Amino acid sequence: MVSFWQRFLNLIAPQACSVCGARLSIGEEVLCATCNLHLPRTYFSKQAYENLMARRFWGRIPLERAAALFYYEAGSEVSRMIYDMKYHDRPDIGFSLGRMAAEEFAVDGFFEGIQLIVPVPLERKRHRQRGYNQSMEIARGVASVTGIPIAENVVDRIRYTESQTHKSMRERMENVEDAFRLTGKVDIAGRHILMVDDIVTSGATVCSCVEAMKASGKFPVSVLSLGVVK
Repeated sequence: MVSFWQRFLNLIAPQACSVCGARLSIGEEVLCATCNLHLPRTYFSKQAYENLMARRFWGRIPLERAAALFYYEAGSEVSRMIYDMKYHDRPDIGFSLGRMAAEEFAVDGFFEGIQLIVPVPLERKRHRQRGYNQSMEIARGVASVTGIPIAENVVDRIRYTESQTHKSMRERMENVEDAFRLTGKVDIAGRHILMVDDIVTSGATVCSCVEAMKASGKFPVSVLSLGVVK
């Protein structure tokens, strides 16, 4: 049932679709139904260890499963939406898409056995400038559906890194090498960890983060992102 207040808020402050700009109907969040239907989903959660994204982590981290909600391509509708999330003060996009991913992945049992969600941390200067960490907002959306707790202070990002956008795989790995440090504030040894990031390209950022976490002991890892580059 749609409440009076939902109808009232929709009347005085209508929300627009983050892709096409059309007015959202009551009950829609971030995306209108039309855009939601035609965005390029990966369906990786149906084969969570045997897919394009998972293969980028094989032999690099103790991977259990990996999935992205959408395929990501520069200049696409997905890329514009994620750009708005990061640079146009739209943390709500991260939360809503995180929740959407969780609802869709849960049908395939993607979250079974996962005990802790760890969002990839943002460098402190960028966090202050932006006011939020987009990976944390995605994680909050996932947690709101799954009930899995979030561990925010597992690792710190201790080194500023340049944008990964135009770098080769080797350059991406070098760019994030030793960029993270285990804080020791959360015991993760033996616990199944879900790493959350906005986009996975080479997987270098997640791998560097997990490498720093290995100092705490052995643990299985799964990875969730909103986008993955083909």
